Amino acid sequence: MKKLHKYMLRSFLGPFVFTFFVALFVLLLQFLWKYLDDLVGKGLEWHIIARLMFYASSTFVPLALPLAILLSSLMTFGNLGENYELVAIKSAGISLRKAMMPLIVLSVFLSVGAFLFSNYVLPVANLKFGSLLYDVRQKKLAFNLNEGIFNYGLDNFVIYVGKKDKDNKTIYNVKIYDHSARQGNAKVVTAEKGIVELSPDQTKVIFTLFDGSRYSEITDQRNYRVTRPFEVLHFKKFIRTFDLSQFQMNHTNEDLFRSHYSMQNIKQLNHSIDSLSRLREKRLEYFKKRFLAQYPLLTKVDTISDNTKQKPVADTARVDTIAPYHLTYPLPGNFVPDMQVQVIETAQKQARNARDNIIFYKDELLAKKERIIRHEVVWHQKFTLSIACLIFFFIGAPLGAIIRKGGLGFPVVVSVLFFVLYYIISISGEKAAKTGEWNIILGMWMSTFVIMPLGFFLTYKATTDAPLLDYESWKKFFDKFAFIKHLKSKTKKYQNPQEK
Repeated sequence: MKKLHKYMLRSFLGPFVFTFFVALFVLLLQFLWKYLDDLVGKGLEWHIIARLMFYASSTFVPLALPLAILLSSLMTFGNLGENYELVAIKSAGISLRKAMMPLIVLSVFLSVGAFLFSNYVLPVANLKFGSLLYDVRQKKLAFNLNEGIFNYGLDNFVIYVGKKDKDNKTIYNVKIYDHSARQGNAKVVTAEKGIVELSPDQTKVIFTLFDGSRYSEITDQRNYRVTRPFEVLHFKKFIRTFDLSQFQMNHTNEDLFRSHYSMQNIKQLNHSIDSLSRLREKRLEYFKKRFLAQYPLLTKVDTISDNTKQKPVADTARVDTIAPYHLTYPLPGNFVPDMQVQVIETAQKQARNARDNIIFYKDELLAKKERIIRHEVVWHQKFTLSIACLIFFFIGAPLGAIIRKGGLGFPVVVSVLFFVLYYIISISGEKAAKTGEWNIILGMWMSTFVIMPLGFFLTYKATTDAPLLDYESWKKFFDKFAFIKHLKSKTKKYQNPQEK
């Protein structure tokens, strides 16, 4: 048995490692395709891109691990069945359940490891990835001069280059527009030729211009818009330096991102959910007290007999002044005619204010509730993804023993179909939970409730040697229905006396 266990583990670990990194690579390609515009053209160093890809790949582990377990278990038992090794194991008196036992134990350890990874490593990876991606997005495109194009890369400056030599340094027909004074093209430098170089520390770009002129309008006079005075200076050589620190990537403090729900473990999520729930309850009580204080008439509504009836007020009351935020007025007919229009307008204004306040309070409470739900979704994800690893093993292993096909052909197709089914149900339930249409437990565990019975069914069929995918068995099964249908048609035919 020990040799069999070692052989089963050795047969499983190879495909598992291979499929895990393949799945991780595919998900990483999706990340590169999504954020390609944020990475290209910014002159990022290789180590920054490597760090970003490493952190991104770490965030994909909870998604790639279940897929790898499903595919590797299906390939392992498919190869064993295709090479008749399962037949040899069963002929030796060893059941499939005993042969699966070492891999079941390994799957349990992988599920526990997936949970520990999601709870302790994934929040840190999300924090590093989020902060670094934010810095990359904020970084400007690398400074680059193209022929015949106005370059707006430098702040407050526009540079035009008519032509560039092959050395990528010598430029011709140069125009530099200085907009630092916010007065349009009041300062312009033109040159027939120039040389562009970087400083030794790569923090400045130096323009050495030849045979040009400097044009500037004199704007410190009172009537310069009428007289338009200007001065022109001609030069043989002119050096202009521009600071490139604006193109360097700044590192944002990671503490600014720690409060995000995807960057917290279970303990931190519990604390955040509790704090947000208490804050929402306090705001709700505050809104109730403030609203009822402004509109005390609502406390006099008879909610037992009829919600639309109001307790009577004194008919003899006469009000000649209108006090805001108090709706204990009698009917408009109790006022003098000159004030009836003013009373109605004031009542309409207060009703609109009440409606706007209610909408504002409702939107704020809904936003707080949505934030709490997002924390709860991440809390449940740490368990659902780890349990999915165990469930997918009980789908892949018996299915591989049933179909008896190994390699990367048919098993890959079957694995992808099951995983896509699980992923679609999971995403649909998660969206329904976030919008409040479903309960958070139902939405987050729906995929597990659907996939788990399928795993139990396949495991039962595989351990009992049921011919689940045997063509002859299914043919006999459907032949029974065809025979019954034929027998009924014969009986109905001979029940008719005329035909008999």
